[in-house]
Amino acid sequence: MGTKPAEDTVRKAEQLALQLAEAIEGGDKALALKCAGWLAEQRVPIAVQVKQEAYPKKEISLWVGVEDAQMTAVPIYLKVNPHMTLAALKDKVFLHYGFPPCVQQWVVGRRLPRDQETLHYNGIQRDGDMAYLYLRSAKEAKLSPETFQRERERRVLAELGFEDLTLQPRGSQEPAGSGGLQDSLGMEELRGELLQVKAALSPEPPQMGWVCPSCTYLNKPTRPGCEICCKERPEGYVVPTAYRPDEEELARLRSEEEALRQYEQVKEQQKMENYQHLLQLDGQSLVPIDEAIECPICFTTLQPGEGVTLRECLHSFCRDCLKGTILNSLEPEVPCPYIDEKYSCSGQLLEREIKALLSSAEYQHFLDFSVSIAENRSQSSYHCKTADCRGWCIFEDDVNEFICPVCQKVNCLLCKAIHENMNCKEYQDDLRLRAQNDQDARQTTEMLTTMVQKGEAMYCPTCKIVVQKKDGCDWIRCAVCHTEICWVTKGPRWGPAGPGDTSGGCRCRLNGAPCHPQCRNCH
Repeated sequence: MGTKPAEDTVRKAEQLALQLAEAIEGGDKALALKCAGWLAEQRVPIAVQVKQEAYPKKEISLWVGVEDAQMTAVPIYLKVNPHMTLAALKDKVFLHYGFPPCVQQWVVGRRLPRDQETLHYNGIQRDGDMAYLYLRSAKEAKLSPETFQRERERRVLAELGFEDLTLQPRGSQEPAGSGGLQDSLGMEELRGELLQVKAALSPEPPQMGWVCPSCTYLNKPTRPGCEICCKERPEGYVVPTAYRPDEEELARLRSEEEALRQYEQVKEQQKMENYQHLLQLDGQSLVPIDEAIECPICFTTLQPGEGVTLRECLHSFCRDCLKGTILNSLEPEVPCPYIDEKYSCSGQLLEREIKALLSSAEYQHFLDFSVSIAENRSQSSYHCKTADCRGWCIFEDDVNEFICPVCQKVNCLLCKAIHENMNCKEYQDDLRLRAQNDQDARQTTEMLTTMVQKGEAMYCPTCKIVVQKKDGCDWIRCAVCHTEICWVTKGPRWGPAGPGDTSGGCRCRLNGAPCHPQCRNCH
């Protein structure tokens, strides 16, 4: 009871499959879509084949290059029909040349066709079309002598018209009648032919070489890659020590060595050319771009040679955008302007790139600006007090005078002024007198007083001039009276008897005690 619906489905599937074939052949698109739709919904397994009538009727001559592990391509010509499948072509080669289908590896149009594909589908459509046949070893194809013999006998019998005849071993009894005798004689002749075929196809001694893991072609031991599909030789394979290449292989090895030598020569020449090109680029202030790009800032399309590639980070921009970046930079080190949603470049423009992008006046302005930034950020910088002088220096603790290299004036670092022909005391006394009527002198006096009040300067305990500790040790010396002073106690370092007198002064480290809570134990 339960099998009737299934039988109906199969019957309907057969009917629709026939209708589908008729619709396709007749060009009825609507009926073909209807039949194919129902068959697809039911997932009915069907096979659609093009009839032989659709192919060209005449035979064509197929050029076949036959190779195996021991010989190069030997051309033969086969008469074939375009509708012939690859399986039929293998059977034809087996019948005519004795190579079983399992050892045949065909290559048509640089691909490995499948057995059910036709020659026409693979481009074999006219006289002279080419195909290649590579013969695998029987061992690789797992073909035993018994299997080969049975298949060969069956094919030969089929060709001779004995499709239903099975060869039997001869018994001791003679067949009765003349018909039996003729059959026996015919069989004997057939056996002789088969023995001759078997002798001709007897396996040759195994040849040395490695089997390609991709196409199973047996390659000669010295080949680094497969001769058929260029697959690399297996890593674990070692050329046998007893192997002796023939003349043809020796010629190939010599050719490969010459090709390798020429390759290395061209490679070295290319290296030298690249090196010379790099030297040429290194001698240039700016590296031009070598291809068309779009500036990531202004989005202008730049032709080769119009843009600039930065040496440090290899980002490329137009010249105007880089120039604007330099002129608007608030730092003496100009950063690369490249930035996107995920990345901000940390590279910098080199000095020679900046100089090449700016005019002479713009570059001088950039240098002045950079020097000004460096001066303002230095804690130990001092600018010459000569009006409109650009000279400045970075002083050390034991230096009290600065001779400006620009105006050649001698600046006193203690008084922060130029007082030629006067010492510090004379200058400061004169400054106090002039402060009553001179606005500049009053400002300088107020500056010194402010420095004393902030602890940045002090009065010498002996001559009462303003002295300053610029940096370093708390043990200083007055530039006028040469009194040694303790900076933290603001008093003399030694007692009345002078250096070494610990009876007075700051008495630092006497009995191991510091002279002041802020004493740094350096005097």
